[in-house]
Amino acid sequence: MAKFHDFLGEMLGTAIIVLFGCGSITVSVLFGNPLSLVEICLIWGIAVSLAIYSTRFLSCAHLNPAVTIALVLGGRMPSKKLPGYILAQFVGAFLAAALLYFVFRDSIATYESLHHIIRGSPESVKTAMMFGEFYPNPSAGEAVRVSMFTGFLAEFLGTAILLFFVLILTHDCNIGSPGDQLTPFFIGLAVSINILLFGFISQAGFNPARDLAPRLFAYMAGWGDAALAGGMVGSILVYVIGPITGGAFTALMFRFFIDKMLLDKS
Repeated sequence: MAKFHDFLGEMLGTAIIVLFGCGSITVSVLFGNPLSLVEICLIWGIAVSLAIYSTRFLSCAHLNPAVTIALVLGGRMPSKKLPGYILAQFVGAFLAAALLYFVFRDSIATYESLHHIIRGSPESVKTAMMFGEFYPNPSAGEAVRVSMFTGFLAEFLGTAILLFFVLILTHDCNIGSPGDQLTPFFIGLAVSINILLFGFISQAGFNPARDLAPRLFAYMAGWGDAALAGGMVGSILVYVIGPITGGAFTALMFRFFIDKMLLDKS
C-alpha cells in the first residue's frame, strides 16, 4: 500500500503538471494571444520536469497512471502501491483543474459572452479544450479530420515512446544515462518532443489522470457532453486506454527483451 508521503508526492506532482500545462492553454485561449505549438510543448515539458524535481523526494514521481501501471508490469514497482498512486494522481489533476477554473472563471464567462458561446453547446469545445484533449486538436482547423482509431494510435504511440525514455534513462545498466540530477529534465524534453509530434492529432495527452480528471471537472462545471471527445467511449478509449496500453507495451518489451540485452552487455 502506498504511504502518505507517496500519495502526497503523486498528488502534488500531478497537480503541478495540470496547473502549468492546462494553465498555459487557458491563458492562450482566453486572452487572445495564442501560443505556438512549440511554446506549448516547452511549457508542458518544463512542467513535467519541475513536477518530478519537486516531488521525487516524496514518491517515485510517476505522476501518470500509464507510467505507474507500466512500471508495475515491468517489475520496477510493487503492485500493492498501484491503487494509492493512481488515486493520488487523479485527485491532484482534479484539484488543479478546479483551481484553474475558480481563478479564471470570470474571464471564461466574459470570453463566452463575447464570442456568443453557450456552455454545454458543441461550440463550447473552444473553452472545454482548456481542461481536456480532443481529436483532432480544435486549434488545428476545420479541415483536419481525425478518426477515433487515429486518436487512439497517437496516444498509444506517444505514451509508448515516452515510456521508452523513462525506462531507458532510469535503467541501472544504461551507461549513457544522464544521471539522477538530469534525468527529469530529459524526461520533460521527451514530453515536449512527443507533443510536437502528436499535438495536432490528439492534443497529446499521454496521461489518463491529466486528461480524465480535468475533463470530468469540466463536465460537472457546465460543459457537459462538450467536454467529451467523441463521447464517453471516445474519451476513455483514446485518452485512457490508449496511454495505458502504449505504456504497457513498452514496459513488457523492456521486461522480456531490452532488460535482458542490457544485463547481458553489462
